[in-house]
Amino acid sequence: MQIDSLDSQIVTLFAEDPRMSVLEASRVLKVARATVQARLDKMQRAGVIAGWGPRISPRELGYAVKAYCSFAIHQETGHDAVAAALSGIPEVLELHTVSGESDLLACVVARSNADLQRVLDEIMATNTVLRSSSVIVLNSHFEGRTLPLVQAAARS
Repeated sequence: MQIDSLDSQIVTLFAEDPRMSVLEASRVLKVARATVQARLDKMQRAGVIAGWGPRISPRELGYAVKAYCSFAIHQETGHDAVAAALSGIPEVLELHTVSGESDLLACVVARSNADLQRVLDEIMATNTVLRSSSVIVLNSHFEGRTLPLVQAAARS
């Protein structure tokens, strides 16, 4: 979907203050409320705006360890079956099919390094993963960064 400067400004406003009303956004941007609503609806239908829910901090829930784990899977099992098995493990936050030496890449959280071992053991117990390799995140500089993409798309 092609977006323009106004779309970018709307997305930026709601990204910075998700609880802002459409009316308040229209006042800030000096456009009609219906214009803001129509633009939001259009971007949501197109999938540019993927959701409106709260952003949860695993760290604040007690999950201080984050790791990115590469998995080699039993090829006969297939990616969908592995994804279904791993979706039952709440600490597996993301799962992606990737190219390269691994088959899947997961973002996993745990309460401690020892707890990470428990989560990895639980993953291996699904009997869908042949081998895993993990990289523990020491510090996060930024996450979920999408506003620069919106702004760049609006300039294109």
